[in-house]
Amino acid sequence: MGIDLPLIWFIIIVFSIMMYVVMDGFDLGIGLLYPMVRDDHDRDVMMNTVAPVWDGNETWLVMGGAGLFGAFPLAYSVILDALAIPLTMMLIGLIFRGVAFEFRFKATVSHRPFWDLSFIGGSLLATFSQGIVLGAFLDGIPVEGRVWSGSVFDWISPFSLFCGVGLTIAYALLGCSWLIIKTEGDLLQTMRKLARPLLIALLVVMGIVSIWTPLSHQAISDRWFTQPNLWFFLPVPVLVVLVSLALWRSAWNETLHYTPFILTLALVFLGFSGLGISIWPNLIPPDISFRAASSPPQSQGFMLVGALLIIPLILVYTFWSYYVFRGKINPDHGYH
Repeated sequence: MGIDLPLIWFIIIVFSIMMYVVMDGFDLGIGLLYPMVRDDHDRDVMMNTVAPVWDGNETWLVMGGAGLFGAFPLAYSVILDALAIPLTMMLIGLIFRGVAFEFRFKATVSHRPFWDLSFIGGSLLATFSQGIVLGAFLDGIPVEGRVWSGSVFDWISPFSLFCGVGLTIAYALLGCSWLIIKTEGDLLQTMRKLARPLLIALLVVMGIVSIWTPLSHQAISDRWFTQPNLWFFLPVPVLVVLVSLALWRSAWNETLHYTPFILTLALVFLGFSGLGISIWPNLIPPDISFRAASSPPQSQGFMLVGALLIIPLILVYTFWSYYVFRGKINPDHGYH
């Protein structure tokens, strides 16, 4: 029995996207939380919690995009054609945010508000654009032959815009729970106060999306609500409820610092799993599977050799950087 290269590459790309959502999600979330914190001293602390690692987090975005280009060229060409505008908006947001990281600490007091605004605006634009891409992707991309056949503004819809709002809330909660780990004093208490309202907002969004998608797409409704799938997939919403209850309690527990972040990651993973269940095995919804979109086995095999070398290096570097910069951060004394 041969190696199933399309399946392996599908798993690699899904893993890369999930790693990006988790790791870049919380540092984008910090930019989203900036308007809630007015004190410059606290804003310095917030940015310093991710300053050593934020650029490494975006490695996974590059990994996922490069893998999609080589392993599934049809999906790469169709998705980039259909979603060129929101993807470009995302990149512009990431550029402004990245420049703000470098210049904010070097700026004079009079110029610092501009870089704060760049950090906030870049984080919001990147996050909201990613949510729009997600919503447009779930709505489906029309393809005739092997070419995208939609219009340039198909990505604008009530559902995609709502997904933009939903992802913004999810990233804000990730950033909030990350700051519970890394901060102390008044800033820590502010984050604990924000955690519960953000959790409620995220659960409302997840509930609406969970109702909206099966009502809009019969295939998704059949996937979730027909026998025996209903019983196989029932653990997903049950776990969402249990994890949410645990997160609600841990957010105000002064002895728990890592638990809210871990539970938020679990909640994001469950949401990601639900979306994956809805579209499986399609890489271009509604009906082009990852096998139909794959490149020749020779190309995928050649790329897999490189991926098996690169991915462990990225994981080791990521673990090392987070280990070095572990612990709480104090603006006067660094990490401790």
